[in-house]
Amino acid sequence: MYAKMTRFFSNPSLNKLISLFCFLLFFQISYAQNEILEHKINVPEYKGTAKSLLDQISQKENIVFAYSSEISLNYEVSFQKKAITLKEFLDNIFKGKPIGYKAKGNKVQLFPSKALSFIPGSLTQLVRGSIVDADSKLPLIGASVHIPNTDPLIGTVTDLNGNFRLEKIPIGRISLQISYMGYEPKIISNIEVNSGKEVVLNIIMQESVLTLKELVIRPDKKKGETINDMSLLSTHSISLEETKRYTGNMEDPARVVSSFAGVAASPDGSSDIIVRGNSPKYMQWRLEGVEILSPYHMDDQNASFGALTALNNNLLATSDFYTGAFSPEYGDVLSAVYDVKFRTGNNEKFEAMAGVGIMGVDLTLEGPFKKGYTGSYLVNYRYSAISLIKKLGLVDVPGALDYQDASFKLVLPTKKSGTFTFFGLGGLSGVSMENMSATGLSTPGSTITNAFISKDFDKSNYLLNLGMKHTLTINKKSFINTTLSFSGNGIKDDIFESDTIRIYGSSGEFIKDSVTNKIHTFKNRITNSTYRAAITYNNKINTKNKFQIGIKYSLYSYNYKQSIFNNETNAIFDVTDFNNNASAINSFISWKHSLNEKFTFVAGLHNTNILLNNKTAIEPRIAINWMLNSTTSIHAGYGKHSTMESVHNYFTKVLQADGSVIEPNKNLDLLKADHFVLGYEKRFTENLRAKIDIYYQYLYNLPVENNDTSYYSTINEGIDYRYVALVNKGIGKNYGVEVTLERFFDNNYYFLINGSLFESKYKSLENVWRNTRYNNNYLINILCGKEFKKLGKKQNQTLALNAKVFFEGGQRSVPLLRDAQGNIAVDPANNKYWDYKNAYNNKLDNIFQINLSLSYKFNRLKATHEIFLDLMNITDNKSRMSEYYDENKPNKIGYLTAFGFFPNLMYRIYF
Repeated sequence: MYAKMTRFFSNPSLNKLISLFCFLLFFQISYAQNEILEHKINVPEYKGTAKSLLDQISQKENIVFAYSSEISLNYEVSFQKKAITLKEFLDNIFKGKPIGYKAKGNKVQLFPSKALSFIPGSLTQLVRGSIVDADSKLPLIGASVHIPNTDPLIGTVTDLNGNFRLEKIPIGRISLQISYMGYEPKIISNIEVNSGKEVVLNIIMQESVLTLKELVIRPDKKKGETINDMSLLSTHSISLEETKRYTGNMEDPARVVSSFAGVAASPDGSSDIIVRGNSPKYMQWRLEGVEILSPYHMDDQNASFGALTALNNNLLATSDFYTGAFSPEYGDVLSAVYDVKFRTGNNEKFEAMAGVGIMGVDLTLEGPFKKGYTGSYLVNYRYSAISLIKKLGLVDVPGALDYQDASFKLVLPTKKSGTFTFFGLGGLSGVSMENMSATGLSTPGSTITNAFISKDFDKSNYLLNLGMKHTLTINKKSFINTTLSFSGNGIKDDIFESDTIRIYGSSGEFIKDSVTNKIHTFKNRITNSTYRAAITYNNKINTKNKFQIGIKYSLYSYNYKQSIFNNETNAIFDVTDFNNNASAINSFISWKHSLNEKFTFVAGLHNTNILLNNKTAIEPRIAINWMLNSTTSIHAGYGKHSTMESVHNYFTKVLQADGSVIEPNKNLDLLKADHFVLGYEKRFTENLRAKIDIYYQYLYNLPVENNDTSYYSTINEGIDYRYVALVNKGIGKNYGVEVTLERFFDNNYYFLINGSLFESKYKSLENVWRNTRYNNNYLINILCGKEFKKLGKKQNQTLALNAKVFFEGGQRSVPLLRDAQGNIAVDPANNKYWDYKNAYNNKLDNIFQINLSLSYKFNRLKATHEIFLDLMNITDNKSRMSEYYDENKPNKIGYLTAFGFFPNLMYRIYF
């Protein structure tokens, strides 16, 4: 065969004929190109973006400009009205820009004119992954994957299993452009390639609403949008890089979200998530889409005490965070939803990561179960570094937090029975502190009142979340997700208190202090277990219509025994003592309709049934997104939401004056809220956007104390519990505006600036509008960062610098009693300290902090090393949060202050 071909092409006459044919073909193509390029067009007088001008020329001159999203045309140009050739126009408009063009017929193809340089002999890595359809989870065969700006072009297509491989990609950052006929094109930018770890991507593509013709449609999915395309409002996408890049997060994903508009963090050093003035206990945590109990170490019954979570950001994939007007699938939540995703382990090669730092020592392992099987495992274990040092006898750290945690994800695909995913998160934690002063760690049970009260505090916790998810494709349009899960936690608290009594002589002179014996003032024994089973059916009827329907059954098991010292009886009293099971059924239906490429809405219903006391709520939801043009959109929506109160409130035991005990709260109804959101978004370029959101939440059915002179509502409940008779007659309102200017990471830098102005109010039976304790009034975040690449002789080192400045209004508190002149007027003998009539009226100090971090990374042949330093609150600004009585201080007032300067140093190696 080879010989025949050689003789055929060696014929001289035939060669001349072929050469003449090629010349004529080239001449025809060149003539056609020159003809359109030399065509004169009328350019109007214009000042604006290059894109808008090209759109005008396209309509008036019948010229098609085809380009992908890697071409940015949002820069400013200006022209005088005149007639010039198309070539002169294009040369002028693209002058100094990395944009080239070629023409054929009436079409002009735009392309990047600068190629990415690949240095021979440089360190390289494998980049691979899989591409599946968003609505069926079936692999997309023959999808095009390439790295833009490479010459020659580096790319490939997916195989029969939807997989792709790009070999020997130099270390650094790359982008991938993915396209597939009938689907929305996709650009994945700034993928970090390191020598110590393969890049493995799991990519989902959405079928396009439009029918693709000659023009290249630019990607619809923009940076910062969530994975869940059924959520259109108040959403944030959190990538793995952002969890590492945003300074001040202490390796904890919970702290990352405090960089978003409307999200506050507690200044006491915990990682509470306070969203739009709502209590952190009303947010919902999810893992791999499955609802879980709180993931905090050192947690309490309200999930509002955690120092840090058991989540490790080395395991995270891109996750979603929602702050209001949730889509129909989310129930039993008022504040926010954080849906954390674990990445999938490497299914071809064993890899590991080891790290050591101030926050902990950890090890991550991942790899395939066996050669040729596409399943994988990913496991991580972490132990508190300070506790380890203490146990080794190197340093004695009083009151050191002792914790350890583990996480895993196992992916087991089958040929015909779908994909099974098993995941888990568990942790143990504890602390023991003796003779704590008033400025020490906050303790559960009651608010710090008197500096002369000394405490011994012992606390231990465990948490365990296990789940199985099964995804089964039915056909090209639909699939079913089935999940089974278990969540459990245990809390053990003991507090012993002693009081210092000052003894004075007959003339009023101080003689001595007398310390009382320690009394057991708080005892807490809690175990919670929840079993859940859920199934969701997803169907894409056509490119414009998609719906979901799902149902979830939850079985709760509560075992509570809590005791608090009662000053009136001078004895410890059981405030809860129950061992009960309860169940709930949640169901939803959701419909997404794209009227065209500009207008989309999601509508549906969520139904909640609490079988503990037979309470039901039907919750309508609707959200719309209207693209005014290719860069501007408006979104709006409404949702009704409901949730149970913390379960201890239902079984509260209240001591009566005659010595009897009642349980008045078993019939408490669901807390409910109407959420309204209106927003505007402008995309100036692919990497720069501005957003404005206006929101209003009306809360009702709030549990408040059944007393018309009481300020108390459970929405303010933190770790200072009150066990009183409650009724669902409280109301509340949260409203505000959030503004964000965000420049996504590109060309080695980013910035994020956002601000929030808001009010958070409530009303109890006393019929007075009060601030909630979380009414900070304003939040301002300024973040920025810069990456310096290709440092060192071998250009294998990278330095990243990041900074965060934030301003926040102080939290509200209950002040000490004062007389008419403003002097302290407490009565320690009768345990009267607090001025409840002025609860939450004022705040002490506003909060200002500066965080800085740097990361230094260097690549070796088979390993990547990273040193990370995070300097939190470098000015050591300790804003006052609340006050307590201290006879030795000026004006007899002591203050609890914000968390001070804290350095977090970490070293990691990836191999």
